[in-house]
Amino acid sequence: MKYEIRYKPAFATLFVTLNSGERLTAEAGAMLSMAAALSMETQFSGGLIPGLLKKFFGGESLFVNEFRNRTQQPLELVLSQSLPGDLMVVELKGNSLCFQPGAYLAHTAGVQMSLQWAGFSSWLAGEGLFKLKVNGRGLVFFGGYGGISQRRVNQSFVVDSGHLLAYEPGIKMNLRLAGGLLGAVTSGEGVVNHLTGQGKIYMQSRSLSGLVRFLRSKV
Repeated sequence: MKYEIRYKPAFATLFVTLNSGERLTAEAGAMLSMAAALSMETQFSGGLIPGLLKKFFGGESLFVNEFRNRTQQPLELVLSQSLPGDLMVVELKGNSLCFQPGAYLAHTAGVQMSLQWAGFSSWLAGEGLFKLKVNGRGLVFFGGYGGISQRRVNQSFVVDSGHLLAYEPGIKMNLRLAGGLLGAVTSGEGVVNHLTGQGKIYMQSRSLSGLVRFLRSKV
């Protein structure tokens, strides 16, 4: 399989060439265009029960689409996310990665999808009781609103709520008020994610909730 991310960083779009027998699983609604000879099969995201949990308690889509090349020639598939921003690819080598709602885009064969309990603090922040978790061996594509940055957390780190995009399972999240009750109200920061543990995190430079607040003030 060959892939290329074009139109970075504001309007990143994933162009994939699937060779004979190869397949790619993508979030429902992510397909921008595809070769007519590609086959597409819609499935429950991780199975019926996990799919329902991800839909109603994790803010994810109930379905995913599997694209497969059953011909003898290379075929092109183009995927994109709903929000303007960048895309990133991570190669899993037996490790795992958890996603905030809406971040996941696609994965190759060898990667499995499941759920990870996120806790009530995540639910109170409007980010669901469960997180989408991928593990195995293969490529995972995900996107963010704005640019995407990567950082390794060794002990503790604070990320403004809405900017955390993805993280390794060794990271634990705790929601806290920024600077106490008075600071949370007067600073405009509100609730922040206090991360502890060890592992990589991925952040997006823009917040959808911040955009909503900005637009609401203008209406």
